[in-house]
Parts: sequence; C-alpha cells; structure tokens
Amino acid sequence: MSKRFLAVLGATVLALGLTACGGEGAGGGGDTSAEKPADLTIGVAMPTQTSERWIADGNSVKQKLEAKGYKVDLQYAGDDIPTQSQQVDQMITQGADVLIIAAIDGTALSGQLQAAADAKIPVIAYDRLIRESPNVDFYVSFDNYKVGVAQATALLVGLGLQNKDGSKGTAKGPFNIELFAGSLDDNNAHFFFDGAMDTLKPFIDDKSLRVKSGQTSIEQVAILRWQQETAQKRMEDLLTSSYNDGTKVQGVLSPYDGLSRGIITALQNAGYGGSGAKMPVVTGQDAEIASVKLINDGVQHSTIFKDTRLLAEQAVIAAEAFLQEKEPQANDTKTYDNGVKVVPSNLLPVQTVYKDDIKPVLVDSGYWTAEEVASGQAKG
Repeated sequence: MSKRFLAVLGATVLALGLTACGGEGAGGGGDTSAEKPADLTIGVAMPTQTSERWIADGNSVKQKLEAKGYKVDLQYAGDDIPTQSQQVDQMITQGADVLIIAAIDGTALSGQLQAAADAKIPVIAYDRLIRESPNVDFYVSFDNYKVGVAQATALLVGLGLQNKDGSKGTAKGPFNIELFAGSLDDNNAHFFFDGAMDTLKPFIDDKSLRVKSGQTSIEQVAILRWQQETAQKRMEDLLTSSYNDGTKVQGVLSPYDGLSRGIITALQNAGYGGSGAKMPVVTGQDAEIASVKLINDGVQHSTIFKDTRLLAEQAVIAAEAFLQEKEPQANDTKTYDNGVKVVPSNLLPVQTVYKDDIKPVLVDSGYWTAEEVASGQAKG
C-alpha cells in the first residue's frame, strides 16, 4: 500500500469529502521515488467506449503501465460528465499516485483536480486539454493545430486545388463544400477547426471554395460529443436546406472518422456515390478501421493517423517522471494555455492517410492488418 494512499485516505476521512477547503486539504502525499512499481497505482480516466480509438488508448496505456509493474485503475465514463467526475473522485480516495485523464468536458473537473493537487497527485491531461484549472501538471497530445491543417490540405488535394507536395493543383473550382467541427467542450476541436480554417480561408476568399450553407463559424458547425448520428442529421439538414436546387456538395471537412461515416451515410441516402452523383471528398481523423475500409474502397477520401501507441507511451513516460519526483520533458511550453496557465506539453506528429498510404503507414506498422482493412472490423 503506497504512502500516498494512506495520506489521501486519512485526509479524506478528516475532511469528510473531497471539496477544496482551508487547511491541509485532501492529503499530504509523499515521495514516491523510492517505492516499487507494484506499490504504486495510476488512475486512467477515459471518456467513452463508443469510439474504438478511446478503447485502444485505454488498453494501450494500461498495458504499457502494467508491463512496468504498476497497478492501473482504468475507467470509462460512457461520455457522461458526472460519471467521469465520480470516477476521478474515487481514484483519488483510493490512493492513485498519478492521474491520466482524457476529459469528456475540459472544464468540468476543476473540483477533482483541486483535490488531486491537495493530495499532491500529479495530473496528466491525455489528448484533451483540461481547462480553467491551475492543477494540470502536464499534457500529452498531438499537434492539434497541424491536424486541422492536414485535414484541410487533404480536402484541397481531393478537390484538385492543391497537390500532395503542396504545389498548386490544376482544378479551378468553384467547389461547394460544407464544414463540420467537433464538440465545443473539447479543447482539441477548436485547434482542429482553427488549423483547417486558416488553411481554407485563402481559397474561400478567392472563391475557389464556397460554403453554400453559409455556416462557417465553429458554433454553427460543431457536433456535440462527436456523435455520428448528430453529424448524419446535420448533413441531411444541409442537403435539404442548401442543395435542394439541384446543386451538389463536392467536399466536406470532417474532423473525425465517426462523424465522417455519419456524413457519408447521409450522402449515400441522398444518392451520392451512385450513378447520379459523385461522392464528395470527405476527410477524417483517427484511422478507425471502419473508415480505413471506406478509404480503401474509395468512399471516404482520407483520414489523419494519430498513432495512439506513441501517445500512450508518452503518457507512461510522463507518469514515471512524476513518480520519480522529476519533471516530464516537454517540447512545447507556449501553445496550450488552459485559461489559467500554459500547460507544458509533449506533442507528437501526425500523418495523412490516403488510399495509397494504407499499407505502408497502417498495415506495415502493425496498426491494422490487411484482413482488418478488408473487413472493416478489428479482430480485437
């Protein structure tokens, strides 16, 4: 049993809860650098199991930590904010020595993070920055602005306005496009959208691209909780309201594969991809296997591959640094301001995957097998 568990438990009993208050707060913690991994517990809070990427993330972090001998408390919250808050509370009361948190709502955990700080439990924000709290100690993610740039670039490449090498394409346009963004309570959604819009703006300004619906702000195009069904409904509504005059949508900026599949379903139901209308260029993110198959089949245009195995590895490296009473190594100390502080971050690169990239990037690296790509299903 770790010393931190005893400290947190004792303080919790005295405080009769985990509310931040005066005095010693939720605990006193202790130096974990001399403790054996088997005596230390890492709490891992993941947002949902409805997305295969979060299942993969959680399992990968857990496996990598357990391989080093640590105990791991992995919890999924089903995209329910009160559930995640309760799970993190429980991790603290049960004596977690480090917390790794992929938040559902980046502003909803301030009370839990204060309790963790009082107990001297380091907090690592995993892929989604936790906002409005001084008690976020480190952030591991990808370069999310560049994700948006890559998505927009893939859209331009698909339309022929730009070549893969960055040179000007032969197409002239104008092309009708529509924009989608992620959930407004996810800090990453804003970085994705900003990167994409900064890339698309010159083409919108010179009329090569036209957002026919006129919906260009993130508030207008955001999809709450990144839900596939919500994206499908919005695409259906756009087709009904903005393309009922016989014009066709030719490109869709989608920030996530789950949204892309909902968008594609709406388009297919409206006759796109058949004999009557060409499937628009639809982007994505996360290289989910169902979407990789769609790309391989020529239905979805592209996705952005974020190797979650590397992200999990960075989370483990950061957790170990904290357990050894060291500061994790950051490669960005300027970008990620959570509203209270700039959180030191370690950002990983991303790759755009078109059909020709599936084998060299995804299959040859062991991320997916050729059989999984052909079936569109993970073998588990």
